[in-house]
Amino acid sequence: MKILDFAKARQVMLGMNSRNIEFLRPHNKKKAVYIADSKLLTKKHLEEADIPTAKVYTIIATKKDLDAVDFTKLPDSFVVKPNRGFGGEGILITYARDKNGEWINSNGDPVGLVRIKAHIQDILDGQFSLSNTPDVAYIEERLSNDPLFKAIAYKGVPDIRVVVYNMVPIMAMLRLPTKDSQGKANLHTGGIGLGIDIATGKTTHAIQYDKYITLPGDKKVIEGFKIPNWDDILELSIRAQKASKLGYLGVDIVLAKDKGPVVLEVNARPGLSIQIANRAGLKDRLRRVRGLEVEDASQGIRISKELFAEHQPKKKEEKEEKQVLKTIETVYVYDVKEEDRIKVEARVDSGAQSSSLDVDIVKKLGYDHVLEVIENNKGLQTKMKKLEARKLEKRLRKKLTKFKDIKDVQAVHSASGSTVRVLIPLTIKIKNKKLKVHAAVIDRSHMKYPMIIGRTNLKGFLIDPEDEKESSAKAAK
Repeated sequence: MKILDFAKARQVMLGMNSRNIEFLRPHNKKKAVYIADSKLLTKKHLEEADIPTAKVYTIIATKKDLDAVDFTKLPDSFVVKPNRGFGGEGILITYARDKNGEWINSNGDPVGLVRIKAHIQDILDGQFSLSNTPDVAYIEERLSNDPLFKAIAYKGVPDIRVVVYNMVPIMAMLRLPTKDSQGKANLHTGGIGLGIDIATGKTTHAIQYDKYITLPGDKKVIEGFKIPNWDDILELSIRAQKASKLGYLGVDIVLAKDKGPVVLEVNARPGLSIQIANRAGLKDRLRRVRGLEVEDASQGIRISKELFAEHQPKKKEEKEEKQVLKTIETVYVYDVKEEDRIKVEARVDSGAQSSSLDVDIVKKLGYDHVLEVIENNKGLQTKMKKLEARKLEKRLRKKLTKFKDIKDVQAVHSASGSTVRVLIPLTIKIKNKKLKVHAAVIDRSHMKYPMIIGRTNLKGFLIDPEDEKESSAKAAK
């Protein structure tokens, strides 16, 4: 390296001392670091913030706990982890059972119960802990790979490391499991790291053992691979930062089959190899966002893309593949301030024109002022004849749309009669896609599902015809 190139690199590249002095000590409080160093405590805080994590099957703190575990009740595939492990060490993964009923690893080799118990005992003895002190082991679900990654990953599940500072995603890297890493997305044991253009979610440069690589004889396209749900991944990383109370951290996220982005863990001392994979320095990026006042995740993402884009975004957005919905879907509904959200099971009904939401949930979301208006206008939600409903709709629309958060008044007709309903603005997330919708406020306490997603809000989605047929058959019985 030339002297001038070396001097330039020192200005933008973040070293360990600079990381610790400038960013870790001032922004990562001891209590937050203590929690981040415990995977189980981290899970607790993430779950309290409604952030998806892998399910824990059992926690083993002592030899007595280990002896009490009924391993026959565990699924065919699971992961054993140390609570205070570091650098991906101490993780044991089973992928399936062979014909003899024994668990097997990524290479198809048997992983017997004796070995699993011995590994857990090593964890309890502190062999993999940060401070070489006794630790706690736990067994959690092994997340299934999103089908899109199967073409570029060796058996295991790739993960995405996002470095976040001051609510701004600074840099990201995709980590691919390899045969060398035994199916684990661990760079220290031979996994491949791919830099990511933070503006587009496309992979850039590949490294293995901290050296740039090409894959001779391998036709898999790993550079230029577009990671799906990219904005959702960035948003989740910011939400994880808020939940962890760490000012500077690395968030490890996997894109799991049928689940979307899931947080694996957070790291209070994220490594520096991410700079090599991105051919860019952290120091310069971190200093550019230091001291900025960032109000929310959407602003943090916007700042990140504007400052750190590797490629200019195309003028015409690429068409995204339509996602398939089942007739029953999990939907996240955001409160009136869009600061919190509630998870509900919703019925996807293309036969209904508009969406609707139960009054109890509307109240929890902070729309008390709307419910008060409904209460003061007795004609609303009362069964009546079609002509009466149309007249009331016309009269109340002019009167009520002056009120805050009432976007429309709508007459709805059915075989049992007509009703007039108030529509409110909502932000919802379905299949990792955020939507702005108008939903009718009605009493659905007598119904199985508190929410209906109508056809007005189904643009960009497909409905599984088999699922819809099956659901209709059940309803007919």
